[in-house]
Amino acid sequence: MSPAMQPLAVTQQLGSMGLQILPEGTPVNAPVRADAEPLLADFPYRLSDNVRFADLDINQHVNNASYASYFETSRVTLMKDGANGLQPDGFGWVMVRLGINFRAELHWPGRIDLGLGVAKIGRTSVSFDQVVFSEGKCVASARAVNVLVDQATRKPVPLTDGIKTNFRRWLRRGYDGS
Repeated sequence: MSPAMQPLAVTQQLGSMGLQILPEGTPVNAPVRADAEPLLADFPYRLSDNVRFADLDINQHVNNASYASYFETSRVTLMKDGANGLQPDGFGWVMVRLGINFRAELHWPGRIDLGLGVAKIGRTSVSFDQVVFSEGKCVASARAVNVLVDQATRKPVPLTDGIKTNFRRWLRRGYDGS
């Protein structure tokens, strides 16, 4: 904005472009539906962890980057456990997407509950819905997509029927994997 242009002039200019000008204080986001908050019970794979002092930022709440580690902990713990049949020899999992929704601040000290549920089983990938809960409240949620790759070629490979079956045990409540 040029020094000569005043906020009122900007508002008038925007209005002349066909954009709606909202009165000050008007909310611009759609209200969150009550049913939009995840329930920990909907996530069949769960574990607990501690909030670490090192997770904090200058604002004394958990830094946004720490949530990626929380989500990684639950995914890796599930997938690397040989009893679950999700880590075939000669193959590995590569995360290709992680989208995080920050829902509330999280502070130290504290315990967190991590939940994970399979949302979709694809041809070469699996999508996970994940949550972090503190004191019964969801403070963050995420969708992560992991692709199965051949460790020698580093190329994606189709999921076997056995892997797909093993993932179905971990479907998020209300999801069928498709």
